[in-house]
Amino acid sequence: MTVTIVGAQLGDEGKGALVDRWGGPADVVVRFQGGDNAGHTVVHDDEEYKLSLVPSGAVRGKTGVLGNGCVVNPRTLFSEVDTLDERGLEPDVRVARRAHVILPYHRVLDGAEEGEKEDEGLEAGTTGRGIGPTYEDKAGRRGVRVGDLLNPSVLRDRLEYVVPRTRRLAESVYGMDLDAATAPDLPVDLADAFDVEWLHDEFVDYGRRLREESMTVDCGDYLAERRAAGDRVLFEGAQGASLDIDHGGYPYVTSSNPTAGGAAVGTGLGPGVAGRGEVVGIVKAYLSKVGAGPMPTELDGPLAGQIRERGGEFGTVTGRPRRIGWLDLPMLRHAARASGFTGVAVNHLDVLADLDDLRVATAYDVDGGRVETPPATAERWAACDPVYRDVEPWPDVDWSAVEAYDDLPAAARDYLEVVGDAVDAPVYAVGVGPGREATVELTDPWSG
Repeated sequence: MTVTIVGAQLGDEGKGALVDRWGGPADVVVRFQGGDNAGHTVVHDDEEYKLSLVPSGAVRGKTGVLGNGCVVNPRTLFSEVDTLDERGLEPDVRVARRAHVILPYHRVLDGAEEGEKEDEGLEAGTTGRGIGPTYEDKAGRRGVRVGDLLNPSVLRDRLEYVVPRTRRLAESVYGMDLDAATAPDLPVDLADAFDVEWLHDEFVDYGRRLREESMTVDCGDYLAERRAAGDRVLFEGAQGASLDIDHGGYPYVTSSNPTAGGAAVGTGLGPGVAGRGEVVGIVKAYLSKVGAGPMPTELDGPLAGQIRERGGEFGTVTGRPRRIGWLDLPMLRHAARASGFTGVAVNHLDVLADLDDLRVATAYDVDGGRVETPPATAERWAACDPVYRDVEPWPDVDWSAVEAYDDLPAAARDYLEVVGDAVDAPVYAVGVGPGREATVELTDPWSG
């Protein structure tokens, strides 16, 4: 059996807590897209773990796999693996040989591109980790893959082709003097980031460690063998549906497919595998976003600040404050249709306690008409006026004492019914705090 967990909004919905909880019965937890821009925090046995690449299940002793749809920064990978080792967890992490590698020059180009977009008001809120440029090279058939790191001569051929071109791009298009300029956020010298010999020596070493520790796999074959042996597989998405490059608010999106269809493309298992399992959309009880782009329900002023502080709405990777908005039901309907939710989990319900007023957007008014899902273009989405429904606030309670659904305030249960009705799927779980134990489970997706 499989369970696929995906974000239903704009990322930061608290997927890690549910992956941690429902990862218990799983044998393998697979990331199928994204890279080390996907910060998530997991609390386990009163210990907090901040991860940006390694699958959340590694905290619970599961085999973690980075699928071929991921882009992998080996420096981040080994840093996280070593940190977990030092904390006594001994993570078992495998990496698809078909996954693409983030190289230092990708990070340089990412920062330069986002800087130019910021000047035009088109910034996507990128973390600057090189994710987009790596996917660009993948689509342009000039990327370096994890399997290439295992063969020094192949790696040299790849680098000798792509690095001169990339250097010309940095110098001619972005006007960089790569020998004189500095890059304070880059963990290597800027000149080294565009030097074939330095890159070859550095990444051959990563390949050696991957080989010596038997970390690389043919992802599709590996997962098929695990499933044939009776193992349960959990697919872990990063970011959220409205950041999907095909289904999100383009161009304010990520460079991969966080919707459930990405689980097939990004692992090598067929669409029927994930499609026959459970697909759980993770919903934050309000809305948050990093970067520019449409957000019709956005709040400002003291109320936004209050929710931001209560919810800790600051990026796991960057520390940037997130934009805050009321729950957007049109966005959830779109996510449910794109991924085929069989259930949803609603997190951060406690953050909205004891507010004077509480609203949800049920539809949008745009161009003289009413729509119930986001328009296809960012410009038209930005022109939408939300149609609000006032809902009854609920009081603050001792959330640590909430162990069952009936322990929730009545108004909070009504709010959850609004969410379930919007996506036409039952609520499987409710998050009332950061830890795995602070999740009220109504349905175990593995029991289906």
